[in-house]
Amino acid sequence: MTDSRHALIIANDRYTDQGLKKLRAPAQDAAALEKVLHDPQIGDFEVEVVHNASADVMRRRIQRFFNDRRRADTLLLHFSCHGLKSESGELYFAASDTEPPLLAATAVPSQFVRSCMSVTRAGRSVLFLDCCYGGAFSRGSSSVRASGDVNVLESFAEDEPVSGRGWAVITASDSMEYAFEGSQLADDSSAPQPSVFTHAVVEGLETGEADLDADGKVSLDDLYEYVYRQVREQNPHQTPKKAAELHGELHLAHSRRGRIKIVASPSPPSLQAAMNSEEFLTRQGAVLELQKRLQLRELPVAEGARQHLEEVARNDIQQIAVMASDALGKIRLAPSPDHLDFGVIAKGSAPRKQSVTMHGPPLARHCVAQPRQSWLRVDPTGSGLEVHIDTATEGRLSGDIVLKGVADESVIHVEAEVTPSHGPGGTGPDTGTSNGPTEPSHGGGDEQQTVLIGHRRTPPYPKKPPETTTPADRTDRRAPALAGAALALAVASIGTLVLAMQRAVVAVVERGEEGVHGTIEDNVREYGALTPLIVCLVTGAVALMVGAVARHDLGTRREHYTRQAASSTHTLTSIAKGLAIPALVLAVLAGIAYLVGSPHW
Repeated sequence: MTDSRHALIIANDRYTDQGLKKLRAPAQDAAALEKVLHDPQIGDFEVEVVHNASADVMRRRIQRFFNDRRRADTLLLHFSCHGLKSESGELYFAASDTEPPLLAATAVPSQFVRSCMSVTRAGRSVLFLDCCYGGAFSRGSSSVRASGDVNVLESFAEDEPVSGRGWAVITASDSMEYAFEGSQLADDSSAPQPSVFTHAVVEGLETGEADLDADGKVSLDDLYEYVYRQVREQNPHQTPKKAAELHGELHLAHSRRGRIKIVASPSPPSLQAAMNSEEFLTRQGAVLELQKRLQLRELPVAEGARQHLEEVARNDIQQIAVMASDALGKIRLAPSPDHLDFGVIAKGSAPRKQSVTMHGPPLARHCVAQPRQSWLRVDPTGSGLEVHIDTATEGRLSGDIVLKGVADESVIHVEAEVTPSHGPGGTGPDTGTSNGPTEPSHGGGDEQQTVLIGHRRTPPYPKKPPETTTPADRTDRRAPALAGAALALAVASIGTLVLAMQRAVVAVVERGEEGVHGTIEDNVREYGALTPLIVCLVTGAVALMVGAVARHDLGTRREHYTRQAASSTHTLTSIAKGLAIPALVLAVLAGIAYLVGSPHW
């Protein structure tokens, strides 16, 4: 990282001119981006936000931002606003007082921003443009054809950086496209939310997903590739663009995800052919073979099998997909215990260590441990990890250690109470004497660490002030309860389907005995076959929805559930799905048969 890092975020969502639509995203963009850039564990930028400013204020802030800098400085300027083109094709950034007929006087021209970037002494300058026609920003020329058939970012390469300084520009879209806010350009009635582009930037930095090469740092290239994929996935009509002239690699942020990345070994061609076979038993045998490979000590082989099983679980028929899902469930992180209580410890005393064992196959045990509080200490062992705490701070301590595997996360909750020490050499109650040599204090207790279980220790994160968190409630029963309700509804759906079929059979038999003097509608109505059929459809559909809600809640709030609760939820929802779907299919077919055949019988 460079010596000094500064960011200026310009966000305009309200405009005096009625012709400029109010934007939903900029205010939320500014708040989300400011948080992630300022976080010392991520961007570590000094951040300034200019919100709904006039053109004069914007120009002053921009020029001041680039002035009086040093070669070691990294500057990041982010625009989230309307981008307007003049008749000549030049791009202007709209201010709160912009009048479209008077762009030169009431808006900020892109040429002005380019000029400020050119004369700054800062070693690195990065510009993010999240606005309509952001791709029209030109470094080399003052006009761009309105048709947008030229990639205007190529003009950046025409000018060498002044005195060897580096610059980069990333735009939310090219010169022919709009920068979308969610599914549309602007909508006053919608709740505020980040734009597609800025949401991808924030998410990539905040989660660490933008660290594509898993080296612990998010480079400009990493971030652009991540944002490009996310934006194109959300909106194929929007194409982020990048132009840069940099010497060396520019790291924009730390990656605090600490994720596991294993290069998978491909499965043998014969196994891949079996997975794609038309024969049910052949594909079933392929899944069984993948289950065996999942248990191997060779992690690349096991990771390749895991990826194949995920594909089967998503795309194959239900019976085989359930087999694959069950196999994947066996490599979930399983720490034991998942709750540690150190009791009462005297301040400054040498704390005892508590061990956590990781269960399951090698791929399940291979994970990263990330303490969420600065007083937590984690050391890897052969069978899992050892946990101890820094006793420099008095009070009730409650925190979490997050375990991140290749495809799963888990949480170990830790509690302790640090009390004042008694006398120079005395100790308070339950000093927690260690069984064996104690370890020295880790830098005064204000650093977080990331530990790769079973592999190597990774560098600690930057210093961060102690944070106060609320301990996760690991006894939440919502998802298992919803899964149980889904199963009950699915069973009810099967029951009503059977009842409907029984009554339909009786109605058909009686209709056959009546000859030409009756109608099937009268017999069906007499025996009430339609009512349970409708109930079957309703309960089956509700069972699927309730099961989906249970899985969603489990996925978004996994830290609130124990491993047993998560496993129960997956099992119950899978069974409910296996019952409800066939019931719905049969009920729909029966209903279609009745509607099509009744007029003729």
